[in-house]
Amino acid sequence: MPIKQISVFIENRPGSLSAVANVLREHKIDLRALSLADVQDYGILRIIVDDVYAATTVLRDAGYVFKITPMLAVVLKDQAGSLADALEVLGNHNINIEYLYAFAGRQHDRAYVAFRLDDGEMDKAAAILQEAGFPTISSDGENGKILW
Repeated sequence: MPIKQISVFIENRPGSLSAVANVLREHKIDLRALSLADVQDYGILRIIVDDVYAATTVLRDAGYVFKITPMLAVVLKDQAGSLADALEVLGNHNINIEYLYAFAGRQHDRAYVAFRLDDGEMDKAAAILQEAGFPTISSDGENGKILW
């Protein structure tokens, strides 16, 4: 099962990112990963959190607009070339990656990457990567808590 990413739309102005981080902090939502992309007037803050249901509830209550997107999270060895190996496996199976970002985990010898793929490719990619020795991380479904 994929993990869930929350894409929060924020104004591109000083203090906007801090405001989102403070809302999450006040409600004890643990950020596991984040990526920020911007355009002229707004930014898209992509986050993976410990509890998607709680995070989306507090973000909605605070007036933020967001979208939930499934992501494939993969565990890599924390060594040179691991990402290239995983990308090669996906490329050899004609799986296109829309975007990706890395994030820190709790094991010092592991690296983690979140892949955004076409929804129809998610299960196929997970199976292919697992068969090639790249474990995936899943969530428990309803509230999106990550199972490490």
